[in-house]
Amino acid sequence: MRTEALGMIETFGIVFCIEAADAMCKAADVEMIGFENTASGYISVLVEGDVGACKTAVAAGIKAVEAIGHEVYSSTVIARPHEGLKKITCQYSLDKLLPYPAE
Repeated sequence: MRTEALGMIETFGIVFCIEAADAMCKAADVEMIGFENTASGYISVLVEGDVGACKTAVAAGIKAVEAIGHEVYSSTVIARPHEGLKKITCQYSLDKLLPYPAE
């Protein structure tokens, strides 16, 4: 199945990235596909959906991060991403994150 669009936000720190991800998923009909944790604390959140939804989601994520006093390092929406990008984005899939320990 081809992704219509890929939306991404990169910021510094997990708290700000989670704030962005929450706002993105609440603002539009997008699916969060994963996180990327790069060196030096920069973290990206990736969502997919139709082009309009991804644009709305990215705008909401940026606004949410700025509202809590931080800034977004970078953001973009890629319309009709090449299928080869799945090889990259699948590396950051949410199902590859470690589960919370059972209590």
